[in-house]
Amino acid sequence: MKTLSFASLVYEQKKKKTRREQFLEEMDEVIPWEAMVKIISPHYPKAGNGRQPMRLEMMLRIYFL
Repeated sequence: MKTLSFASLVYEQKKKKTRREQFLEEMDEVIPWEAMVKIISPHYPKAGNGRQPMRLEMMLRIYFL
């Protein structure tokens, strides 16, 4: 967990949300990530010898973008 200072908390409240932040918040509200991860996780590659696969939730978000 990232700790925030008082100054950064005040700054976060005053800054205007970018279109990217608005889009990502909307995407989090609309898409049921936990349910999708449960469905896909049995078929997603597991770590083994060689290169480690990216986290499933991260890959889902990349695909949806």
